[in-house]
Amino acid sequence: MGDENAWLRRRAEDPEHLPRYVQRFRDLAASGADLAGEARLIDAMVPRAARILDAGSGTGRVGAFLHAAGHEVVGVDLDPDLVAVAEHDHPGPTWLTGDLAHLDLPAAGVKADFDVVFCAGNVMTFVAPSTRVEVLRRLAAHTAEHGRVVVGFGAGRGYEFDEFLADAATAGLRPDVLLSTWDLRPFAPSSDFLVAVLVSNIAGASGAEDLR
Repeated sequence: MGDENAWLRRRAEDPEHLPRYVQRFRDLAASGADLAGEARLIDAMVPRAARILDAGSGTGRVGAFLHAAGHEVVGVDLDPDLVAVAEHDHPGPTWLTGDLAHLDLPAAGVKADFDVVFCAGNVMTFVAPSTRVEVLRRLAAHTAEHGRVVVGFGAGRGYEFDEFLADAATAGLRPDVLLSTWDLRPFAPSSDFLVAVLVSNIAGASGAEDLR
């Protein structure tokens, strides 16, 4: 596996990947499919009107549900075309284009004090391997005091769960809860999916001053 962003590589190799991806989720939504499993878990973790960062927001389906539930949602994605889709399909949240490895929302005038920063849709398996620890560090730095970082991704995608947890520790995060699904099933050594709810290793740390 090369040290590059896998989403951008896939788009370069297959120009039709993006429209297929976008249409797939539009079709699923139109059919009444449940696309809010991740969002329901995040919603249950925060008070009403919480500040939530959707890191790797894609088409905006998760952030849109959370916005409709009354939260202040900011979504960031590397792909400007996906951001444009989110803005078109799901107006309301703040959708921004940005690289998670260089995430610095205060520089864009957005406070880095989110109650939850979440990364769904296998996003952590798409980022360039050399940036994984930095991405996690920057996600942590955007949480409020006592905030949490939630990351979910599947096995068999080139990023072993143990390796991810070691990277999280290097980034200053430790597991609070480990699940095998977004509907709260416990994680086990045989699980083929991980939902990691992470908190800072440093008591009372918010990390905003560590963005640069």
